Amino acid sequence: MKQYRQFEPVLVSDFEVKEWHHPVHTHNHYEIIYISKGKGIHHVNQSSLAYGAGNVFFIGPDDEHYFDIHQTTRFVYVKFTDEYMHQLDTHYFSGIRQLEYLIKRRDVHFSGFRFSSSDQQTVNHLFRVIMSLKDDPAGNEHLIWMQLISIASILQRNLPEMMDTAGQPKNMQALFCYIHKFIYSPAKLRATVLARQFNSTEDYIGRYFRKHAGITLRDYVQEYRNTLIRKRLDNGEYSLKQIAAEFGLTDESHVSKLLKRPEPKRRKRSVGK
Repeated sequence: MKQYRQFEPVLVSDFEVKEWHHPVHTHNHYEIIYISKGKGIHHVNQSSLAYGAGNVFFIGPDDEHYFDIHQTTRFVYVKFTDEYMHQLDTHYFSGIRQLEYLIKRRDVHFSGFRFSSSDQQTVNHLFRVIMSLKDDPAGNEHLIWMQLISIASILQRNLPEMMDTAGQPKNMQALFCYIHKFIYSPAKLRATVLARQFNSTEDYIGRYFRKHAGITLRDYVQEYRNTLIRKRLDNGEYSLKQIAAEFGLTDESHVSKLLKRPEPKRRKRSVGK
């Protein structure tokens, strides 16, 4: 299968076509795809999604996708790498968090976003601004980033509710979504808080998570947090003090201690997610 590789931190692509000329492919970057006009089907992994003007899709590096165009379509792509997300200073932590949450939410990669009328107007305006900046992505990098985090914020608030009503059946997707959303707030990931959020007990939710994930809840939180921290350290732009503050940790030594712990061992799951 073909893989497209991008070396620039961010690129904007704006084009209109009657036929799709790319094979099924993956890539080494992330893509937020906006449908400016047109109709057709977007094939993502094993899903087929009808698309129309105003729809937005979020695609990750491991996603296989292509478009079946039924009506001449204008696509606007914002393509960015991990380097782009993590080369910026701490003023951008909020935007990075929103993008990381969308990246981790695998279910959003298989479905398009549809918005309320007011959010749709805002999304349309934001992409028009991005389209106006496409000819000089390096010189307009800061401006593109500001539009991107605004779009990410709107996408995030249009995600399905993690828990709609009290007593809703517990499921792993809801648990994963909650953990990924609040990974920067340790107090919200305490067993007592999680149990209350999911109308359960500490013992039950711990057993449920381990049964379906093959790893304890505590170890999963540690593993996911450490993955995000290592990305920031590998980038070289963040100090331990900044990282500790972002993740609600006591101090720099707490960050170092977390990273020195051995990786938790996963057991084979007895039941699928």
